[in-house]
Amino acid sequence: MTATRTRLVLGNWKMHGNLADNAKLLSALLAAPPSASSTHMGVCVPFPYLAQVAQALKGSSFAWGAQDLSVQAQGAFTGEVSGAMLADFSCRFVLVGHSERRAMHAESDQLVADKAHAALTAGITPVVCVGESLAERDAGQAVAVIARQLAPVLALGAEAVKKMVVAYEPVWAIGTGRTASPEQAQEVHAAIRAALKGIGAEHVQILYGGSVKAANAASLFAMPDIDGALVGGASLVAEDFLAIAA
Repeated sequence: MTATRTRLVLGNWKMHGNLADNAKLLSALLAAPPSASSTHMGVCVPFPYLAQVAQALKGSSFAWGAQDLSVQAQGAFTGEVSGAMLADFSCRFVLVGHSERRAMHAESDQLVADKAHAALTAGITPVVCVGESLAERDAGQAVAVIARQLAPVLALGAEAVKKMVVAYEPVWAIGTGRTASPEQAQEVHAAIRAALKGIGAEHVQILYGGSVKAANAASLFAMPDIDGALVGGASLVAEDFLAIAA
């Protein structure tokens, strides 16, 4: 990781939490000593808890955000949440294109790029998630799949992409306990970095996600193109989440 890129560790709560458990988790995070100045931390939480999290973390070193947004600004779109609504809660980040959204809601590569654009329009940093399935990796297609997923995002242009974060999450390593080796992860991160450099946005942070734990974080972060992590289950346990960032 170069001196121009700080480390970022984001927690993705997915569909977990309730008011009481959230309060305990947030209190434990806030009670910990601040992370190193070179490491930034944040949590991406379910929509109903944005007010709670924003109130709890306001004025702290922790950022917060959402897990999805609509491409629409407003209107008759029942169940959707706009970027402007997220901005009302001072969201700094929003995940777009998480593999669970792509798989369960048939989100296309172009839709993910459109969501990233909508986030930027609202003044929020999109965390663009990309990743291959096990079948695609076994077929030697991992880098090609990532390139396809990134293509419409990169087409938004360097100035837009420079305001984003990219998260590489191999689908086969999410919630399975399996983790890409540091070398496997670095290979894909290097390919993403090369694609970003191709449009003049090589300093964008690239996070690794997929069963990240305190036990493997250090070896992953030692890779030159891994700038942090998008953490799932371990972000629900304050001690584990803080240990990853440390």
